[in-house]
Parts: sequence; C-alpha cells; structure tokens
Amino acid sequence: MPATRLRWPLSAVLVTGPSMAPTLRHGDAVLVRRGGRATRPGDVVIAVFRTRPDLLVVKRAVRPVDGGWWLSGDNGLVTDDSRSYGVADVQGRVVARYWPRPGRVPPRPL
Repeated sequence: MPATRLRWPLSAVLVTGPSMAPTLRHGDAVLVRRGGRATRPGDVVIAVFRTRPDLLVVKRAVRPVDGGWWLSGDNGLVTDDSRSYGVADVQGRVVARYWPRPGRVPPRPL
C-alpha cells in the first residue's frame, strides 16, 4: 500500500497482499492506533521500511533494532519484510480488524 502517514490517533487501513496470512488477509480492513503504549515484540504494526519510505506495510514486530524495528510477515513464504528491506519505523499498532471478519488482532509471542 502506498505510504501515507497516519494522521489521527485511530485510523482505518486496508490490508493488501498475502504477507500476514493467516492472521490478516488481502482485503481485511483494520483499525490502527497511533501513540498509546509502546510497541512490543509480537504486536501487529503499520510501519515504513527505511529503505522503502514510499511503502506502508502491515507486519509483526520482532525486535527493536537501531532505533527502529525488525519486522516479519506471518506468511513465511513471502519475504517482503525485514529480511529484504531491513529496519522499519513503526507508525502505529493494529488493534482490531473490522471488515470482513470483525475481531481483535492479538499479539503473538515470537
């Protein structure tokens, strides 16, 4: 998805691509909270890779690195995460999926 900075404390974001399956699927709409508690390993986040500032991504936070985060997709077959693009800057945390299957998007221990 093209990078657009989150402007509101709670924003809607549409997921595109298969990298977060099965947790999130292409076409899912999620609510993202900017601010609030600090990012923790296992959180699903919205971020921008430092090497791809034009691309806003939905990934899972793995560990803090160099003032940013190492991110991973839940779908191990897709490598468009920190393995390819390096460190990312987190813009917000995914707190819920509201379409088409409403529900929380809980953190997963890594």
